[in-house]
Amino acid sequence: MEKRLLLAFILMGLVLLLTPYIYRIPNQPTAPKSPVPEKTEPAAKPKPVEPPGNPAPPVEKISAEKEETLTIETDVYRVVFSNRGAVISSWILKNYRDGNGKPLELVHTAGAAKTGFPMALDFPGGAPPVDLNQVLFAARPAPEGLGVDFFYADGKVEARKSFHFQRNRYLVEVRSTVAAEGRPLKHVLTWRGGFGDQTVLNHAASLHGLYFDSSSNKLVVEQAKAAKNGPVSKVGNFSFAGLEDSYFAAVFMAAEPEPFEIRIFSDPISPGPGQSETAYLGAGVGGAGENRFTAFVGPKDIDILRSVNPKLEQVVDFGWFSFIAKPLFLSVNWVNNRWVHNYGWSIVIVTIIINFLLLPLKFSSLKSMKKMQMLQPQIAAINEKYKGISLRDPRKADQNQEIMDLYKKHGVNPMGGCMPMLLQIPFFIAFYKVLTVAIEMRGAEWLWVKDLSQPEHLPIRILPVAMIVTQFIMQKMTPTTTADPAQRRMLLMMPLILGFMFYGMSSGLVLYWLTGNVVGIAQQWFFNRGAQPAPVEPAAAKAKSKKSARTRS
Repeated sequence: MEKRLLLAFILMGLVLLLTPYIYRIPNQPTAPKSPVPEKTEPAAKPKPVEPPGNPAPPVEKISAEKEETLTIETDVYRVVFSNRGAVISSWILKNYRDGNGKPLELVHTAGAAKTGFPMALDFPGGAPPVDLNQVLFAARPAPEGLGVDFFYADGKVEARKSFHFQRNRYLVEVRSTVAAEGRPLKHVLTWRGGFGDQTVLNHAASLHGLYFDSSSNKLVVEQAKAAKNGPVSKVGNFSFAGLEDSYFAAVFMAAEPEPFEIRIFSDPISPGPGQSETAYLGAGVGGAGENRFTAFVGPKDIDILRSVNPKLEQVVDFGWFSFIAKPLFLSVNWVNNRWVHNYGWSIVIVTIIINFLLLPLKFSSLKSMKKMQMLQPQIAAINEKYKGISLRDPRKADQNQEIMDLYKKHGVNPMGGCMPMLLQIPFFIAFYKVLTVAIEMRGAEWLWVKDLSQPEHLPIRILPVAMIVTQFIMQKMTPTTTADPAQRRMLLMMPLILGFMFYGMSSGLVLYWLTGNVVGIAQQWFFNRGAQPAPVEPAAAKAKSKKSARTRS
């Protein structure tokens, strides 16, 4: 039994061992898996707004490898850009010259080196972690050669500036964008360090910031002292805003009718080597993360300004006497354009016309002065009667009353002698204003005068000397209204005083006064040859003649 049991186990073992090799068991079909329901994603919830401090996705890094310049030329401009800060290092007006006869450079290089060149960025609310005025922007010139786009990005801060010019106009489209960590960063584009013709004497005093407030329909002008304690900002619906000097302006007009900011700066800058520092006004415009403007940079020519924007015409400020100054300018301009084509001769012709229009008033004044001259013996008798009394003496009022009664009796206006001078003062102020703001007068030549808006460039200035001589001649020809020798000597000093005042003034202004003197001499000569008023008898002689008449009767 044990042998049979052992043999049975051996046979079972063999069967179990050899069966898989002799008979292959087919694969059993697998039971199909019950479908597992797909997991559904919950409804997407709105993303919470990231707080300002949360980092935004990094941006592509863009910058230039080296510092370089790019020049854009139009019919009216030659502008040089630097990719360091994407600023303007030179802005030349081709059609204008400075006081030294060189092409007019609007950028004051020495001042801008201290404050930053035009179109540098300023951040009123806080600057980004990188100084965008010192980084190297990548430049991409426009295909037509009239513009350039600047780009910079370092992964956290990105900035762009674009400038696109017109071929034959004083206009440029300006756009700037700055963002930090994906957030727009408010900024202004600045022009500091000086603007305009730097060769003008005391140029810093002629610089102003300005903006036209549409809500009040008013042009507001700011001086450097407004920002003496730090930059000053104004925000509003401005038609334009920027800065100016006497003859040129750089103003920015918003591309969209929305509020923007003008920021006024005052920078201590030396006008030249060895000169003490003075306050130079600067201005910045913008105030948003993205700023878009149309900029006018050019001469304050009324026709050009009007063609850009009718409100820009108000940049030419004719002052308090604008009701005289503006018609005067238009008259001089019309005579120049239609007749003589020279502003010097235009001033001469307009001055002659003005003097002849005022001739009736001047003749009335001369007649009054002649009567006062004839009354001098009687006035001297009255003064002798009250000789030695003080000004506080009550009898002084009686003396003045007697003189006034004498004037009234003979129809004399005691102020008549001042009328010729008083008539010239409004026109003098108006001509002065025209010559200081009208770009047409700047650089206008006449005979030996190279610039009617400036004093003569001669060792001895001919026009002021001629004015003194003609003033003396006219003074001698004019009837004397006083018998006091001291007053007469004082009157003879007036030509020298006027000559001293006029010696440093613009040639056009001196030419106006000199022409008025020459016309006045001619008018005085004709008046002196004309009918004279009957001599006035002294009171004593008149009483004696009446007594003789009664005796004869």
